[in-house]
Amino acid sequence: MKVVQELVAYFDKRGKLSRRQLKKLLEQNFVASDAPPNMHGLCESVGAIYYFRVTGVTEGQIWGTDIYSGDSIIGAAAVHAGLLKPGATAVLRVTVVTPPEEFPGTERNGVTSTQYGRYQYAWTLSVI
Repeated sequence: MKVVQELVAYFDKRGKLSRRQLKKLLEQNFVASDAPPNMHGLCESVGAIYYFRVTGVTEGQIWGTDIYSGDSIIGAAAVHAGLLKPGATAVLRVTVVTPPEEFPGTERNGVTSTQYGRYQYAWTLSVI
């Protein structure tokens, strides 16, 4: 699955897949896998893209706003970012990014993120 995700991410980054083509692949479960709780072990390469089936939750620690630390709970970050309602599931794109100097904490959509200083890994979420 990881090799297939890397191949799709390669074409996605370069604009070689239309949104419709990408959605079709994801909806047919050819690419996306169930989301891990967090991105431990997956954030070594800035620019890496993953496609996960994420279920929104309101429980679980997250650090940051829009850019989350590597150990933040993905489902809670999805609700915090307004991409999912609690209990809803969708395929989301997780992109590994360069960590900011500080992860600001905020309260949004019933989920509170905590402020944190420098952390070596970071990621963002987006809809497909």
